Amino acid sequence: MKFLKEIIILLILFVTGCNTKFLDLAPGVSLDEDKVFADPVLAAQFADNAYSYVLDDYLYFDGHRGSPAQASDEALAADQIGHVRTLNQGLFHDHSNLGSLNDIGGMWTQSYSGIRVVNKTLARMDEVVWTSAQHPQRIKGEMFYLRAYFYFELVKRFGGVIIIDKAYNPTDDIDFPRSSFEECVSFILADIAQAESLLSHEYDDANYGRPTIGAAKALKARLLLYAASPLHNSANNLEKWKSAAQAAQHVIDMGRYSLHPNYAELLSPPGNGISDEYILIKSRGPRPWSGMFSDRIVSPGSGGTQGVFSPTQNHVDLYEMANGLPISDPQSGYDPEQPYTNRDPRFYANILYNDAPWQGRRMQMWNGGNDYREGNAVYTATRYYCKKFWPEVYQTPGQQTAILNFVFYRYAEILLNYAEAQNEAAGPDASVYAAINQIRARAGMPELPQGLSQADMRTRIHNERAIELAFENHRWYDILRWKKGPEIITKPITGMNVERQPDGGFKYTKIVLAAPFQRVFEDYMHLYPIPRNEVQKSKAIEQNPEW
Repeated sequence: MKFLKEIIILLILFVTGCNTKFLDLAPGVSLDEDKVFADPVLAAQFADNAYSYVLDDYLYFDGHRGSPAQASDEALAADQIGHVRTLNQGLFHDHSNLGSLNDIGGMWTQSYSGIRVVNKTLARMDEVVWTSAQHPQRIKGEMFYLRAYFYFELVKRFGGVIIIDKAYNPTDDIDFPRSSFEECVSFILADIAQAESLLSHEYDDANYGRPTIGAAKALKARLLLYAASPLHNSANNLEKWKSAAQAAQHVIDMGRYSLHPNYAELLSPPGNGISDEYILIKSRGPRPWSGMFSDRIVSPGSGGTQGVFSPTQNHVDLYEMANGLPISDPQSGYDPEQPYTNRDPRFYANILYNDAPWQGRRMQMWNGGNDYREGNAVYTATRYYCKKFWPEVYQTPGQQTAILNFVFYRYAEILLNYAEAQNEAAGPDASVYAAINQIRARAGMPELPQGLSQADMRTRIHNERAIELAFENHRWYDILRWKKGPEIITKPITGMNVERQPDGGFKYTKIVLAAPFQRVFEDYMHLYPIPRNEVQKSKAIEQNPEW
């Protein structure tokens, strides 16, 4: 596989002095691989470089625009519609070659780059004269965890991929075929088992954010949920669902995690920014204005003039009324003339909408208000902004900073994973209700009604995931693994037209957005295409069907 040969060459260059940030070398000083692994400090730093290939922030769909949900019903990139049109029209191949940091070609390259670092570290670990200061057992555990993580990120996008389990030289023939999805799952599970045997339950503050036993177990639970889902379990083998439920139950049984008391604080908890709900996070704060805030999620209502990330009306309509009934239920009390009254409290935590209280004022989503200008692409196209990613204390550009952690796994996801898998394996038993109702209780929502059928419970769980995990890089991949793309993604993408009335009230009218915002999705798109250039360079790699 020529791609991996290129990665090998790049990494050899890397350890011979091209990356002075890693090795802290003076300009012009080279250091070969043998010298790296002759020094335990440099060897540990080399291992840490694998983390540079981990996805550790939100809105990464193509590296600098939009979100991983921009092709689903969750949100869209309002000011980059020309760029994301390739995805909206189903032209994933074109998107896979647009730059190096997108969710298709970029993820293929990035993941195998990380795998290469891991394999080289594992291959040479035993020859390093380690000291206790480097914690070699932990390093080895981290490498097995990271390799499992990278392969999971690949298989959830592409299905079966090429398994590279050791370090190769540039002259080696490594033009390997893809393994099956099932073979990849077995390989990942073996790495997770190794990681669990080597990692610890927790680390000191200096090493907070490194994977723990809990993180390895959480990755296993997520992996097995994907393996049990319709995309990879067309025969609906109930044993796969049972294994997924058991994996999630093992995390629950650890007793180390609990739901944070305030849903609205999940990504930016007060105090030290840490929560007992976190299983593994990247602590990203305090953040300055530049970067993610200024480039991706800034809204006019939040001190800037870029409506980059816009929740859709499709997503807003998923929030139930406070009484627990969907807005489509005639008994729910939903009033289209007062669409934001008495909704699920998570709606108010996640979404900025017209007339919402915000930073000492009210959001103005009508044409000519502070937060919307018709035809101006720097404002939201849907009349909504994302509150979840914007701590309210962060008001204007300048010296302010804000905490916004990136969550790899949190306890609520584990409860949702368990509920979904157990419902499919055994139906809506008491444990399924208990898992979902914990999450709803934290949100201030009533319990689910008793007597739901398995199909009804499935619908409620799917909706609960959309709300609870909103914008946290789950929804798009959930839709893919459920094989619901044609059902959900092709629905007309809608927004809300807001007209201010002479008496100060508002008229609300749902609208279908312009054609460039609408999406095409066929059944074969539930798996991404292998990047075209990778297939063209290889004699062994087969493309996914119909791509």
